[in-house]
Amino acid sequence: MGAVQLWSLITPVNPASTWGPLIFIFAVSASKEAWDDYNRYLSDKKANEKLVWVVRQGIRKQIQAQDIHVGNIVWLRENDEVPCDLVLIGTSDPQGLCYVETAALDGETDLKTRGVIECPNPDKDITRFDANLRLFPPFIDNDVCPLTIKNTILQSCYLRNTEWACGVALGMSRGIPEPKLTAMDAMIDKLTGAIFVFQIVVVMVLGIAGNVWKDTEARKQWYVQYPIEGPWYELLVIPLRFELLCSIMIPISIKVSLDLVKSLYAKFIDWDAEMIDYETGIPSHATNTAISEDLGQVEYIMTDKTGTLTENRMIFRRCCISGVFYGNESGDALKDTKLLNAVAGGSPDVVQFLTVMAICNTVVPIKSKTGAISYKAQSQDEDALVNAAAQLHMVYANKNANILEIRFNGSVIKYEVLEILEFTSDRKRMSVVVKDCQTGKIVLLSKGADEAILPYAFVGQQTRTFIEAVEQYAQLGLRTLCLAFRELREDEYQEWSLMFKEASSTLVDREWRIAEVCQRLEHDFEVLGVTAIEDRLQDGVPETIETLRKAGINFWMLTGDKQNTAIQIALSCNFISPEPKGQLLLIDGKTEDEVCRSLERVLLTMRITSSEPKDVAFVVDGWALEIALKHYRKAFTELAILSRTAICCRVTPSQKAQLVELLKSCDYRTLAIGDGGNDVRMIQQADIGVGISGREGLQAARAADYSIGSVSGTSLFNSASESEYICWMAIVVFVITIHAYAYEKSEMEELSMVALSGCIWLQAFVVALETNSFTILQHLAIWGNLVAFYVINWIFSAIPASGMYTIMFRLCRQPSYWITMSLIVAAGMGPVLALKYFRYTYRPSKINTLQQAERMGGPILTLGNIEPHPRPMEKEVVSPLQISQPKNRNPVYEPLLSDSPNSSRRSLGSGAPFDFFQSQSRLSSSYSRNCKDN
Repeated sequence: MGAVQLWSLITPVNPASTWGPLIFIFAVSASKEAWDDYNRYLSDKKANEKLVWVVRQGIRKQIQAQDIHVGNIVWLRENDEVPCDLVLIGTSDPQGLCYVETAALDGETDLKTRGVIECPNPDKDITRFDANLRLFPPFIDNDVCPLTIKNTILQSCYLRNTEWACGVALGMSRGIPEPKLTAMDAMIDKLTGAIFVFQIVVVMVLGIAGNVWKDTEARKQWYVQYPIEGPWYELLVIPLRFELLCSIMIPISIKVSLDLVKSLYAKFIDWDAEMIDYETGIPSHATNTAISEDLGQVEYIMTDKTGTLTENRMIFRRCCISGVFYGNESGDALKDTKLLNAVAGGSPDVVQFLTVMAICNTVVPIKSKTGAISYKAQSQDEDALVNAAAQLHMVYANKNANILEIRFNGSVIKYEVLEILEFTSDRKRMSVVVKDCQTGKIVLLSKGADEAILPYAFVGQQTRTFIEAVEQYAQLGLRTLCLAFRELREDEYQEWSLMFKEASSTLVDREWRIAEVCQRLEHDFEVLGVTAIEDRLQDGVPETIETLRKAGINFWMLTGDKQNTAIQIALSCNFISPEPKGQLLLIDGKTEDEVCRSLERVLLTMRITSSEPKDVAFVVDGWALEIALKHYRKAFTELAILSRTAICCRVTPSQKAQLVELLKSCDYRTLAIGDGGNDVRMIQQADIGVGISGREGLQAARAADYSIGSVSGTSLFNSASESEYICWMAIVVFVITIHAYAYEKSEMEELSMVALSGCIWLQAFVVALETNSFTILQHLAIWGNLVAFYVINWIFSAIPASGMYTIMFRLCRQPSYWITMSLIVAAGMGPVLALKYFRYTYRPSKINTLQQAERMGGPILTLGNIEPHPRPMEKEVVSPLQISQPKNRNPVYEPLLSDSPNSSRRSLGSGAPFDFFQSQSRLSSSYSRNCKDN
């Protein structure tokens, strides 16, 4: 449009009216992008020009990091930063190990061990490295060495506790996350497209009409002076003129204005002192500045449990060993005299139990100069178990390559680690194969979830006591792990080791093949016992959740913990309301038919109670969820729409992401919050991702749109709504200005200045009315803008060559000017105030009620009836789960009550019996006490 306006034959306005704002908009946008690019350039320049050592032709030499090529051998010294992704080929350690700190990647300060491989093969995934190294003579003829992530050290890590290391450079793509589109951006795009289509239609209609009028009437009028024969492009002149006149329909500056506002809003989040976690000193940070407005439109919050709702500070509390319970009386097994006596007496079962606690892990022991031993663990559970074993005199003292040294009651026991079967979310257990260096016995040690250990006990072992222990600990809100072991024959291990090596070397479905091979070994366990670990609620979590739920926001808890543990945590942090207001429904089953029947009953109850003021929640485990999402997705989608609260237990990271995607497909605005690497997929899938800089590192925080230190405190919505009165106010300004100066001999410039002044006054009062909370910045922006308007115009009125000479001085001396301003404000704001009063008083929205309660400074007492209105699905749900409800049904009929013949409902009432967790009067006393103490 700007280029067409330079054509003097067709332009109806001064080209400066378009080019001026256009140049300003592009200058602002380009300056913002240039500033970001310049900062990235400085950061890249600093990293690229860093000096590093490489080995070329057997000689070490220093080069810049940007000159490293794939295949170069890079030499690192202790505490050096890794300049690029490497595969190790040598270290100063005799066993070929080195220690790296990955804080720059995932925020974890714990040290990881890395092994030695001769040369690399690149991969795109930062958490996986599935490749092979095939060695030819003169090494090992046709031998294949599998490469995993443990054979690599990634860029930005630091070499620790290792004198030197060298590796071969390789290239690994980090990938680019998919950008997120906000609701406002989508709306603006649609409106811009619609306006453009409307503009084209208008231009075509007016262009055709103009050309017809030109040929029929215009040539007859002498003053028009149209030539009889025009140039070949004559038919385009009138349409192009109308196109230029209509070009102002598209607000070309709105994108830039919104970007600037969003960036400033993100800075306010960074500067908010009340969002700093005072314990760790970690402030909030807005990584994504483009989705700030969506924070006020969240409808579903999907939250992790451990580290998000709880502190992720694991404390070993209780245990059950060979059917004997320890710690039930005192609440602390480490102080139980029975356990201490059993340890001192060398009870075989207790000793074996503590051995699994001490060495079935990936913990690295660090000995200080004073001889004190500390542990670096990648998991808080492992840290709690190893420290508890050490307090019970089973001390994990040293690790030298594959040799583990354990000290117990004055004796030293050494084990050789043969294989490590790492934990996966599918297997839900981890195991180590160790060899007793004294006896030569090969033993498999395992720990994991109860459903991953107890069903695989050897035939004949009674596991009822362990099941009861798991249930009891889960009802107290404690995290449970089952420990087991199994002795292996030498030939059995050797045969399995070959299969494990083959599976580890495959390039296709390596993870699945390894899990299949692990299953061949992880069976016929001798279960030793159950551990119970406490993880306390974070301060302010129950109050925060209660306030957000009253605001009409729905909560889903997605956790990998046991069902009973998750339910107790949900009760403690106000996820679920107690009876009679609350009702908890269970979806379970191991087969398609069982899940179908269970989902059928829950869905029917949800349909019936959706019209009642009742808080209904459902509980589903990972197995049933997998079946429901695969075979009954439409029915489960309807259930998700009808429910306000859901507790999903034993779910995998991929299932978390699937649930978020399911709610997004129903056009709900979702927010996902978590603190660990297993929450990254969920956070990236959600419309808004919030990561917590917690004890599980910074993987979630760095993948999120917003990062915070902890979930604590409450915050209501303070958002400024869009002005809906622009049309009305434009009419008011025009009519009053024209009538006030109709009989004045005023210049056109004076009349324009009066109208502009009226717009500025109205703008100030509208913004003040729509602002929910005032700070000094708001006052400066609103009233400072009004003052700046007069100051700037007074300056221009004092300049003779400005074209506005003395205009503002004359207007300000006229009483009619100020009377006109008062009339414009009164006429423009009167209907607005009346409409707002009607809405707030007789038809208040949820946000109106919240704002009123916040302004009063008291508790929110009028939000009990706030319930979300379920959105109808695009298509009618057609599935085998649809049920025709019988006529004349009691409106409070609940088919899942305990007296129903097909009952599977579990009540939260203190007087109702249920079998999978205790009544509310017997809820986790430790959690209730913790909440009060905090």
